[in-house]
Amino acid sequence: MTLEGNYTLNAPRETVWNLLMDPEVLARVTPGITSLEKIDEDNYKAVAQIKVGPVGGAFSGNLSLADRKKPESFSLTIQQNSKIGNANAVVHMTLTAIAEGETAVHYTGEVKLSGMLSTMGGRVITPVTKMLSEQFFEALEKEAVG
Repeated sequence: MTLEGNYTLNAPRETVWNLLMDPEVLARVTPGITSLEKIDEDNYKAVAQIKVGPVGGAFSGNLSLADRKKPESFSLTIQQNSKIGNANAVVHMTLTAIAEGETAVHYTGEVKLSGMLSTMGGRVITPVTKMLSEQFFEALEKEAVG
């Protein structure tokens, strides 16, 4: 399944970059995250409680940052496991200053699902993913404007 979207934040690109690189901020703004523990500079252990369509579950696994080009872009690799299935994704994010104090974020990636999650199909997963992405960026913007 392909993920792709754009979001404009009312914050300077450097501010958005710094927020996205801060594990405490990410733990606050990412929907469903109950724990985000830094392992090293690029790797985190994450626990999330997420409801997807009619089923929900606790997910645990790893998040890794790569290809950092401050403050322009980075890649995020997500590997999460649960009783209802597993999710693996690689998402590339690009930050573009579009006006003074505004940043456009473009994200694109591929998600691979297994278990019960894979049987739900895009009809259920796509709207949930879109909703969670919007919640993430709205919360991130609130952090940026303080």
